[in-house]
Amino acid sequence: MTTPTEIHFKETDIDAIAALEGRVAVFIAEDGKLDVTARRVNRLMKGALARLAEDEAFEKMKSAETKLLAYPVGMAAEAVVVVKLSRRPSAELARKAGVAIAKLKGKGALHVLGGNIARAEEISFGLALRDYEFDIYRTDSGAPREETRGDVTMMVNKPEDVARDAAPLAAVAEGVFFTRDLVNEPANVLTTDDFAARLAAMQEIGLDVEILEEDELEKLGMRTLLAVGQGSDSPSKVVVMRWNGGEKEEAPFALVGKGVVFDTGGISLKPAGGMEDMTMDMGGAGVVAGVMRALALRKAKTNVVGLVGLVENMPSARAQRPGDVVKSMKGDTVEVINTDAEGRLVLADVLWYAQKRFEPRGMIDLATLTGAIIVGLGHENAGVFANDDDLCKAMLKAAEAEGEGAWRMPMSPAYDKLLKSKIADMRNSCGRGAGSVTAAQFLKRFVKEDMPWIHLDIAGVASTPTETAYAPKGASGWGVMTLSRLMDEV
Repeated sequence: MTTPTEIHFKETDIDAIAALEGRVAVFIAEDGKLDVTARRVNRLMKGALARLAEDEAFEKMKSAETKLLAYPVGMAAEAVVVVKLSRRPSAELARKAGVAIAKLKGKGALHVLGGNIARAEEISFGLALRDYEFDIYRTDSGAPREETRGDVTMMVNKPEDVARDAAPLAAVAEGVFFTRDLVNEPANVLTTDDFAARLAAMQEIGLDVEILEEDELEKLGMRTLLAVGQGSDSPSKVVVMRWNGGEKEEAPFALVGKGVVFDTGGISLKPAGGMEDMTMDMGGAGVVAGVMRALALRKAKTNVVGLVGLVENMPSARAQRPGDVVKSMKGDTVEVINTDAEGRLVLADVLWYAQKRFEPRGMIDLATLTGAIIVGLGHENAGVFANDDDLCKAMLKAAEAEGEGAWRMPMSPAYDKLLKSKIADMRNSCGRGAGSVTAAQFLKRFVKEDMPWIHLDIAGVASTPTETAYAPKGASGWGVMTLSRLMDEV
């Protein structure tokens, strides 16, 4: 997997600045004042930083924005990255500064002169999150990225303290990268077998991992999940990941992810244009996997179980048809109106299994479920559907704290009449109107009355056509930071 850039923290040594090679990042406060490290750089550069701080262009720069000064006089460095930032920035601005530095990082060594700046650990987190590239299939990329990217060092006044505070954030960054890699992988590589194997490998970091194969799923009665994958040669699976970091008797919180490794739409075949993007239809499972990885790496003091349903939705002589009726693990019957409304069929069985086996204290599912949520919210926010106000408020607060867009959507019994089927207990598709809401109402039928639950429709945010606050275009890893934070609070 792609590993985040390792950032080393060292004691500030102003006498070493002149000889630093590669690129050097330095901070200037919003009022133009220079700290001790910036003053040394300014002296070496014959007053260049002071002149910049007094220039109208600096005044127009926003907080956390950067300017590159190439070939600095008096220094061995090839360039100086100047960052406009308060000495006591918010966590959000500190991360933005790290992101801005990462964009100008270059291929060689990078030295960030933090001095006594507050939230240095958040700056390092933003830098690590943005320094990501998925290029393993480019034959002209040369040596592996880990061998070509330069070292990153932060000079700070209390390196041991900053390193301690940065360690759990680095664990979350690794979880984000794990999710991004999974979402970016092509479907001929990330098969259901390969996906399950990557999750099983996380036993090495302390997760308990169990893989349920098709014969076990059949015995459990997971017929709606199995129906989605029956047209594919790739075997359907459910993978259960457990992190037991809390009290032994504490009920776990459950995270459930849709893992459709490729979605053709099945017999209700999708149009050819854009179908290549359906490699990301396992995004919900990818986020669950990334969160579980982050929790294990940072040794979170909580109990969480992550469950993902892994299937491939393909058309074939064995594939389910529009008009078929299947019985869920719960026992309800579903008329399949559209085989492209498959994610809710996968989640229905896994949600019910999670409650029946683990009796969790709360539950969140994630899925790239509907195109309708993109129509409503674009690529800025995930759709949030909830049956519990307190859990929803906690989740939205966590998302805001992590800078990940989320917007609560309505749920109401009024939408249930749209789910009525002529021949079964419900139908899986209700047409275009309120498509993301009716999908959530469908899932709610597989959530017990007293179970606090959130459904996150991440179709618009799992993989984006342009860069996001913390990621280049493509897989964003949305949700790993939010849910990692939330698991400490619920």
